[in-house]
Amino acid sequence: MYLQINNLHKHFETKNGTLVVLKDINMTIKEGEFICAVGASGSGKSTLLRQIAGLDMPTSGEVRIDGEVVTGPGPDRGMVFQHYTLYPWMSVQENTEFGLKLQGVPKKIRREQASYYLNVVGLTNFANSLPKELSGGMKQRVAIARALVSEPKVLLMDEPFGALDIHTKESMHEFMLDLWQRTNITIFMITHDVEEAVFLANRIYALGSRPGTVRKEIKVKLPDRTHTVKRHSIFHDYRDELMELLRRHGQEALAAA
Repeated sequence: MYLQINNLHKHFETKNGTLVVLKDINMTIKEGEFICAVGASGSGKSTLLRQIAGLDMPTSGEVRIDGEVVTGPGPDRGMVFQHYTLYPWMSVQENTEFGLKLQGVPKKIRREQASYYLNVVGLTNFANSLPKELSGGMKQRVAIARALVSEPKVLLMDEPFGALDIHTKESMHEFMLDLWQRTNITIFMITHDVEEAVFLANRIYALGSRPGTVRKEIKVKLPDRTHTVKRHSIFHDYRDELMELLRRHGQEALAAA
């Protein structure tokens, strides 16, 4: 599996004229990679993710998965949002099954698949609980299980840990790395959190702002992926390089405004 973004351009017409949000975006994501796109506000991160998800169409250029042009949403892409978007009246099991139910999957099969992925995310014992009975991190695990249950080719994540407190976020980072290593699923995540990107990704695309463009691609090679690596000089080097890159291009964008 590979995800290819070719010369993608996106603009919107506003009362003040044409607003260019994304310009000349080119990315290649191979099977089993964990990729982060990092950028400040105005870099078009969420717009980019919507193009990949098929929720919106590029003005020009294209997104391809396994050579097929993306023309709309599909089960080959699972989506996880910052806010959990769980149905409060449904149990954890029912929330996890919901996408399969919409696809017309028989009850027995969808129950088995949902149960399997609830076990993968460590929530088997909470299958009958309602979302209000869960912590923030647990709710996000349900959202991840729901995205995985259709067995997509790529998992798309829209700042999924932005609403969590720092301790829960760190726990979810370790959970995501474990999940990625166990399932070998391809992950494309957007974030404004530089340290998060360095800790999770094996490659990072740094996006400039106004319009969003790929400023640099960084391959991340850490000695390990445990929380102690954040004290390592190589982690600091990656973090500082990214922060300086985003700061510099942010200043350029403001100067050009």
